[in-house]
Amino acid sequence: MALLKITNLVKSYRTEHTILKGVSLNVEKGEVVVILGPSGCGKSTLLRCINGLESIQGGEILLDDEVISNRKNDMHKIRQKVGMVFQSYDLFPNMTVLKNILLGPLKAQKRDKAEVTAQAEKLLARVGLLDKKNAYPRELSGGQKQRVAIVRALCMNPEVLLFDEVTAALDPEMVREVLDVMMNLAKEGRTMLIVTHQLEFARAVADRIVFIDEGVIVEEARPEEFFTNPKTERAQKFLDAFKFEKRVTYAEGI
Repeated sequence: MALLKITNLVKSYRTEHTILKGVSLNVEKGEVVVILGPSGCGKSTLLRCINGLESIQGGEILLDDEVISNRKNDMHKIRQKVGMVFQSYDLFPNMTVLKNILLGPLKAQKRDKAEVTAQAEKLLARVGLLDKKNAYPRELSGGQKQRVAIVRALCMNPEVLLFDEVTAALDPEMVREVLDVMMNLAKEGRTMLIVTHQLEFARAVADRIVFIDEGVIVEEARPEEFFTNPKTERAQKFLDAFKFEKRVTYAEGI
């Protein structure tokens, strides 16, 4: 039984501008699915639809066999089950790290403060940031902010975690610390959907690669199969462009 089921999902902003064109995807509990594709293909929009940040114009999304799409009246309850970490961190600048993490569990879930605080501190320790619990976001590096954002999502005890290009705004030196946290989450058996342009990370962390282009799923495969023997010409072109970019970057660094 799939934990998350997406069936014939259609997302349009205008009649003539359809972003997702009948996307269907099942995600098993404990599975890590990495979504790849060129910029503007609909990857981030798909995550935003799952999390209820975007309404959909067709199809449906189910979590634990319960429809969660277009649930305007109680979407806040759904978001407690579907955590999302954004590229831009979205931490409240006037709150300490600990208060940023506690806000959701205390306000939305009405949980006991002592219990949530203990969980938050344990998670901060795991990502190497317990000593920053009383710091403000402005005092943190980009990588530290992103790790706090991940802890904040985890503290809601979600069933599914969505990651939307969480390393895109980071300096190369900070990318590794965030990816290491995500690798550890994958080893724990967390159910995750990850949008990324870090192809080597995708190859290492994914149970399955989903390649999207122009709003449709073009190819799905195990990482080794996708990266060594893609079935479609479009996926091959995408991978070739990445290899060329790496060669150019290497040459410029010499």
